[in-house]
Amino acid sequence: MTWDPKKYNEFKEERSKPFEDLTSHIIDKPNLKVIDLGCGTGELTKKLSEKLNSPTVLGIDNSSEMLAKAPVQKNLQFEEKPILAQLSDTAKWDLIFSNAALQWIDNHYELFPKIISRLNSGGQLAVQMPQQNENILNKILLNLVQEEPFASYLNNWTRPSPVLTLDEYAKILFENGGQNLVLYEKVYPIISTGQNDFFDFISGSALTVYQERLKDDEFEELSAEFKKRINTYFPNVPDIYAFRRLIIYAQF
Repeated sequence: MTWDPKKYNEFKEERSKPFEDLTSHIIDKPNLKVIDLGCGTGELTKKLSEKLNSPTVLGIDNSSEMLAKAPVQKNLQFEEKPILAQLSDTAKWDLIFSNAALQWIDNHYELFPKIISRLNSGGQLAVQMPQQNENILNKILLNLVQEEPFASYLNNWTRPSPVLTLDEYAKILFENGGQNLVLYEKVYPIISTGQNDFFDFISGSALTVYQERLKDDEFEELSAEFKKRINTYFPNVPDIYAFRRLIIYAQF
C-alpha cells in the first residue's frame, strides 16, 4: 500500500483517541520487550514506550514513507518490514501491540494464533482495528468498486475487510490460552467542519488500496464518484460519522 503521512496525519487526533483506550488495559512491568506491528510514523509507538517502565520497543511497518517520520529515542527502534515477515521470525515478546494495522492483513483465523504464538509466557496482546464491515464509508466504497466502470478498471478485484466479529475474536483468544479478556466496540465520532472531511478521512487509508491498482484518470473518476456519494449520505455540515473501532486485549 502507498501511504501519505501528511494526509494520514490530518486526522491525527481522531486516530490517537483509541490508542489511549487500548493502552489503558496494558499491565506495566519493568523491562518489557515490546513490538508494535504496523507502527506507521512511530509517533504512537513513542507514546507507548513512554507509558511503560524501561521497555525495549521495536516498531515495524512496510511503508518507508511513514517510517521516514519515525522519532529517534533510546530503547526505541524501527524497521521497514511487513507484519507477516516479522511473524515468521521466531523472536518472542512480552507485549505485542497493534493500533489500526491488522485490518490490512487477511485471514484473521490464522493471523491471530500466529501472533499469539510469538508471545512469551505471561505476555500481553493489545489490538485496535476499525470495524470496517460496519462503518458506512467502507460500505459505500465496497459497493462502488463493484459497479461499472470501476469493476472493469479493477478487473473485478475488491478488498473486502477481513475483520471478524467480537464473538469470533473472543473465541480465538480463548482457544489459544487467552485470559482476562477485554473486547469491546466503541464509536469514535468524527464531526465534519467541511463538506469533504469524511472523504479526506478515508482517502488516507481504505482508498489507497484501490489507488495502487488504477490509472490516474481512473482513480480520479473513482474519487469523484465516491466523494459525491459520501456527500449525498452526509448532506449537512457539520455532520457526524459514527466511526466504530474494536478494542481487543488479553493475557497469555
